[in-house]
Amino acid sequence: MSEKSVSKFFGRTSRKTLLALLAGAAFVGTIGTGPVGLHAAYAEDAGAIKPSSPVQTLPNFVNLVKQVKPAVVSITSMIKADAVEGEGGGMGGMGGMGGMPFPFPFPFQMAPQQSRQQIEARGSGFLISADGYVVTNNHVVKGATKVTVTLDDGTTLPAKIIGRDGKTDLALLKVTSTQKLPFIELGESDDVQPGEWVVAVGNPYGLGGTVTAGIVSARGRDINEGPYDNFIQIDAPINRGNSGGPLFTQDGKVVGVNTAILSPSGGGSIGIGFAIPSDTVRSVTDQLRKTGHVVRGYLGVNAQVISPAMAKALNMPTPAPGAPPAGALVASTSPDSPAEKAGLKAEDVVTDFNGQKVASPHDLAVRVASVAPGTDAKIGYLRGGKPQTLTVKIGNLAKASNDGGIEGTASSGQHLGVSLTPLSGDIRRQLGLGSDVHGVVVNDVQPGSPADQAGIRPGDVIQSVSNQTVDSPRAAVTAVRGALAAKKPVLLRVLRDGQSLFIAISPDGTGDGSDSSSSNGGDDDDQ
Repeated sequence: MSEKSVSKFFGRTSRKTLLALLAGAAFVGTIGTGPVGLHAAYAEDAGAIKPSSPVQTLPNFVNLVKQVKPAVVSITSMIKADAVEGEGGGMGGMGGMGGMPFPFPFPFQMAPQQSRQQIEARGSGFLISADGYVVTNNHVVKGATKVTVTLDDGTTLPAKIIGRDGKTDLALLKVTSTQKLPFIELGESDDVQPGEWVVAVGNPYGLGGTVTAGIVSARGRDINEGPYDNFIQIDAPINRGNSGGPLFTQDGKVVGVNTAILSPSGGGSIGIGFAIPSDTVRSVTDQLRKTGHVVRGYLGVNAQVISPAMAKALNMPTPAPGAPPAGALVASTSPDSPAEKAGLKAEDVVTDFNGQKVASPHDLAVRVASVAPGTDAKIGYLRGGKPQTLTVKIGNLAKASNDGGIEGTASSGQHLGVSLTPLSGDIRRQLGLGSDVHGVVVNDVQPGSPADQAGIRPGDVIQSVSNQTVDSPRAAVTAVRGALAAKKPVLLRVLRDGQSLFIAISPDGTGDGSDSSSSNGGDDDDQ
């Protein structure tokens, strides 16, 4: 640019003044001209943050992808049409953010020759052992009557569902091959740091895979999709159909399983995804491999978030300005629970669990659930504002829900395979139920059990068993045992999405869900 043209740009500016301005601009470099340079100098005097890091080029993931890609597989599930109706539009609100997990098929694919009763759904997964164990999302295979796995080389193998865990949205499959299969190892998700590069790999449609890269934005995200949400947030344009696919760090270790994306419009990814941490994946899959189900730790406290006013009343240390009080306020302890036996009381504030800080009740629930029953845990807490510690032997959640397991058995040893919990105030609010609704809530359903085959789902409210009204897990257990002992079908009246329906389960494990809802018929949306 000539001096004349610069002068014209600045308008009525003398040559001397112009040269002075140019000198100032040169001094501040790319920051800008006079006013911006003055602002930058002021910020520097005020102690501005000065990030410094070695100059690096963008990473190249070619070699990484070549090495891990053979262990990433495509999963095809044949699913009853009514079992997936409505799920293609999203599987939960993700805290009202309009988010959605990767639907399984995302979108659904149905071949023309298929029956209207079956849908061919596809997702991703990855091998974790040479003998054919495959990790994927629970929602990829939930309700499937048949599952197949297609390897990277195009080989298709039938798969058996070893176990599913709806609370963490994980499932473990098993394929059999005449040769050892390539697999990848789980890394340590606790070592992942915000700002770290990660790579999401999937094989959703059997077309050779999909790869996207981005950075970790945060850990420990709760998106209100499940009771133990503890997601890694990734700022990467993860592709549709990546449900169950692995998330890699640059050393080739799996640090997460891609599970959900943020999609306010429902039309696709906006560049924000969520992955289940590998530490959770390791714990769940190890249990699924050994027993086919997951056992979680139980403490027995009803905890709540601490408001600033509560913090003052409890004589808690004053947090940093603007920071919320950290901890989980014990509102009550369950009778004869591990917490009560160890000495925890109402108004205690749990601040750390096994040496890890507890920021909220959800944080405490996640940490307790990850501990094996029978294990001793150290709890740090405040009582009257004074720090104290105690040791507690963690219980078994499956056995602690007030007789919450229907294990009523006939002489042949069959059982329904559901876990029940009382209809508490919190659950009423979660399900949108009024005080006039009575019954017990299905907390979990064992995969492949008679209840699962009959269509019982978590979130169902069982109101009667064989025409006997039930208002507690104990009453339900007694009624079920009576029906099974008489070798009669167990007739359940279930409330689902505000509508009533009857489901009959025969002693031989077969079930026949008969809809008797009072208005418009019941639907089959998953809870």
